[in-house]
Order: sequence, then C-alpha cells, then structure tokens
Amino acid sequence: QVQLVESGGGLVESGGSLRLSCATSGIIISGYPMGWYRQGPGNQRALVATVATGGTPIYTDSVKGRFTISRDNAKNIVYLHMNNLKPEDTAVYYCHIDHEGFEHFWAQGTQVTVSS
Repeated sequence: QVQLVESGGGLVESGGSLRLSCATSGIIISGYPMGWYRQGPGNQRALVATVATGGTPIYTDSVKGRFTISRDNAKNIVYLHMNNLKPEDTAVYYCHIDHEGFEHFWAQGTQVTVSS
C-alpha cells in the first residue's frame, strides 16, 4: 500500500525558510518522477516543482531561485527547501507521484503560512 506523508509546514515570517519532507512507503521512488504541488486559499492545486528520476528539477516561475526540490532515493524521501518565503506562498503543500496511475493519489498535505 502506497503512502505519502508530508511534514515540515508551519507559520513563518516573510523572508523566512522552511523545509518540507515527503516520507513515502510502499513504493520505490527512484523509479518515479516526484512533485510538490500547492493549493492556496481560493485557488486550484498547482505544480510547484517536480524532479525527474535522474534528479533534473523543473520549477514554476514564481518559485525559481527560491525553492529547491530534491530526492533521497535511499530513504524514499522527497524534500522541498523553501527560502525567501512570501505571503503568496501560503498554501497547503502536497507531494505527488508524477506518474501514470497516480493521478488521483493525494495525501493530506502540510500547511505553510507566511505572514507579512
């Protein structure tokens, strides 16, 4: 049974940093692209960053230069390092297996709130 558990969210002041973690079980993530998504108030869930099996990352424009996605295949964990956070980064953040068959597989997410 595949499980994803996000953690690391919290309340931080504008300009602050957080590191989100996505612990996985029931799957060997080295074989899958992995992504982080977010859903802010009144918005649809949207891609933040994705990392290919080989480690190549892709970021949405609004987080380029501030966020870094990484993966530890040995531990089956995916990270999102977030620096210089802005109030518009406030959202629930979800990790996701970016592969066919997992389109509707979402965990509970972790709340990130950035105060101005």
